[in-house]
Amino acid sequence: MSDRVSTTLAKMFEEERIVFWYDADRDMRDTFEALALPGVEKVEIKDNEFGLKYRILRKEPDQKFLIYHHGPEPAMKDNWLLDVQLATAMFKADQAAIWVQELGIPTQYDTAVRDHMAFYRSQKRLDRLKQFEADKPSASVSDIRRKMLAVCAEADGELDTVVEALLEDLAFGRDDRIRVIERSGLLSFFWKQVANAYGYQPEQPDFQDFSIALFQSAYKRAIGEVGGLNGEALLTFRRWKNSRHNGQAFERLSEKYQDILKIPEDLELRDVRAVVSIDHFEEIDRHIIRAIVNAMSEQSANSVDVLKWVRERRQSHWYPKYADIYQAIACATEFQQALASAELVMHSPADAVRRYSTSWFKLDQLYRKFLYHMQKSGQATLLSSLYESIENRYGTNFVLKINDLWQDQIAGLDEWKISGFERQLDFFRLQADRFRSKDQKFVVIISDALRFEVAEECMREIRSLDRFDAELTPMISSLPSYTQLGMASLLPNKDLEITEKGDVSSHALPTSGTSNRGKVLAMGRGEDRTKVLKAEDFMNMRTDEGKELFRDHDVVYIFHNRIDAVGDKLQTEDRLPEAAEEAVEDLKKMVQKLKSANFSNIVVTADHGFLYQHKPLDESSFSVADPAGDSVTTKNRRFVVGRGLKPADGFKLWDAKQLGLVGDQQVAIPNSINRLRVSGSGARFVHGGASLQEVVIPVLRVGKQRETDVSKVDVRIVVSGKSLISSGQTAVMLYQEQPVSEKWHARTVTAGIYASGDELISDKHELTFDFSSENAREREIPLKFLLSRAADEHNNQDVFLKLKEQIGRTSHSEEIASHRFQLKRGIKTDFDF
Repeated sequence: MSDRVSTTLAKMFEEERIVFWYDADRDMRDTFEALALPGVEKVEIKDNEFGLKYRILRKEPDQKFLIYHHGPEPAMKDNWLLDVQLATAMFKADQAAIWVQELGIPTQYDTAVRDHMAFYRSQKRLDRLKQFEADKPSASVSDIRRKMLAVCAEADGELDTVVEALLEDLAFGRDDRIRVIERSGLLSFFWKQVANAYGYQPEQPDFQDFSIALFQSAYKRAIGEVGGLNGEALLTFRRWKNSRHNGQAFERLSEKYQDILKIPEDLELRDVRAVVSIDHFEEIDRHIIRAIVNAMSEQSANSVDVLKWVRERRQSHWYPKYADIYQAIACATEFQQALASAELVMHSPADAVRRYSTSWFKLDQLYRKFLYHMQKSGQATLLSSLYESIENRYGTNFVLKINDLWQDQIAGLDEWKISGFERQLDFFRLQADRFRSKDQKFVVIISDALRFEVAEECMREIRSLDRFDAELTPMISSLPSYTQLGMASLLPNKDLEITEKGDVSSHALPTSGTSNRGKVLAMGRGEDRTKVLKAEDFMNMRTDEGKELFRDHDVVYIFHNRIDAVGDKLQTEDRLPEAAEEAVEDLKKMVQKLKSANFSNIVVTADHGFLYQHKPLDESSFSVADPAGDSVTTKNRRFVVGRGLKPADGFKLWDAKQLGLVGDQQVAIPNSINRLRVSGSGARFVHGGASLQEVVIPVLRVGKQRETDVSKVDVRIVVSGKSLISSGQTAVMLYQEQPVSEKWHARTVTAGIYASGDELISDKHELTFDFSSENAREREIPLKFLLSRAADEHNNQDVFLKLKEQIGRTSHSEEIASHRFQLKRGIKTDFDF
């Protein structure tokens, strides 16, 4: 500023000896005192007019003088230097005039400066306003004032960004920005702008009152009622609410206002369908959840509707907080659908295994997933009625029913063998023939109690990895289905025998523990280099150690124990659903690490499956009496081993030879899913018996692909009718072309309507396309876009609906789909909802 004053005065002194400067606003003293004009003497009028006149006219007639007065020019009758002043020059440069020059705005707009002097006394605000002016020169005083509002609010420029900034202050109990607006003399202008833009016109405007009105109006418009504010207010609200940056501020105000506006009471009167697409208040999600849970518990809910509502709520602001509740509801709904459509009949043992391994296992999986999400949500009380319904139907209508039928099928078997399905006893021989006959190395992961349905989920997770493929087939476990026998059966085995203590020997060697299993594995093929290790030891290996493992060995067995370690303890058995989730993640990471270590032939299997019912069992679930005999060597919840055992009601009796074992031991297994009473052990998680869930175990073969085989789902814009926008809103349909699967992954996009130059002229939606349904109608998202007032500037032009996707974690995005519209609105700056 002082540079500009110096330059102007220097030019004046080229032609004048004396220059007067009246500082009318008394805000230029610092500039005057800082001036250094060569050959010019600075003097100040301070009741010294006669002395000054004598000096400049008589004493120093050739000296140049800058005569400064800190205040306005006196009236002519009081101006004792008037004659000198009239004969010389006058420098007129008050602070406002200098700021006008600095901004580069036309002088006719100087009221935007003179009326708001406090604003300009901050160099930071002045510099920001200069930047706004440089980007887009103002065409009116109001233009300048709007930019000043943005500067005061530390916003980006438009009124909606000013409102967003003030809403943030309000949410966090600050008033800094609104106070700067007030000190700058812009408060009345701000409220006029708000009135014009949003229709907010109370007698005494207040920002908190405006904020409440904004929430109230947006809610009413969303449910189809008349709101107090206009469509532009709804658009501003949507943009602010949907912005990640504003999430915490929105949540704070929403929580406060839902009580002020009595939203809970209002929702009690509304059907779920009326609010399922609205997320202005957290209470809406609670209302929807309660309504769905009650309807499902009473079996009055339509499953198609429930799944549709859950899908819609995935776009809700509050979904992350209630995700586990919604997923529990979805799993429960899918369970009910699957149970209703399941044909629970079997015509032979092989038919039963085929049906279980192709479809029935899904009921076990959905039940487990429901329990997992219910537990993770921490809302067991809220979901209690739904849980009771699912628990009872799972236990009585599925597990008990199919295993009673299965018991009828296996009751007449003279040998434990199911036609058409591989036996666990043959596992090593079959895998060795498959890989070692071709001189291919292979690794086996044995995950303790990896039930078939858990392995199926694991298969899908592995297939979702790039360049991974996986195939799952069922295998029949040995009987009894317990760890010692299952582990021994998966090793190269000969003369398997259950010992007096319940352990199992093979090749006359013990098979318990990693060291013993390593010795037995080495007996499979004498020329093979073998290795046995625990999962945690393998996962702790460095990359070079993993590659050495591959280089130095032909057959590797890795033992993993997550599910059984948790489920087989009374104190932790209720955490079984969580343990299964963790097991899937463990195995996924393990196969990735094995791939990095150059293993390409990976097989995942289990020693046995399990039965699990979350609810404590009633008396009817226990066998009436234990089998009697000459001796009982081992007793478990699901089997008894002994000699000279007598046939007993409720038991199937096997001798060792029938089970493919050696020795004179016998095994008694309770029918169906009945348990034996064993002191100190859990009864909800059990194995050892012959139920389908215990004996149908997985063989999951994992392979690698050479090329990338994973893609994101495609999203298409579907427009019915003409591509014309003739009102303040437009509706479209977004369609996910492929169901999400192992190789087609979910995609998150933002959708908005843009003018040329990529200027957003509508609200913007963030959407996640992760629908897995084969039904195309269930992969659609209907959307309505509200146009902003900025759209008026592009009337009769082409505009574009664009879908954009963030590039990695960067701040950049790429366009993945676009549709051209012609914007042709007859009436501007209003909305015709």
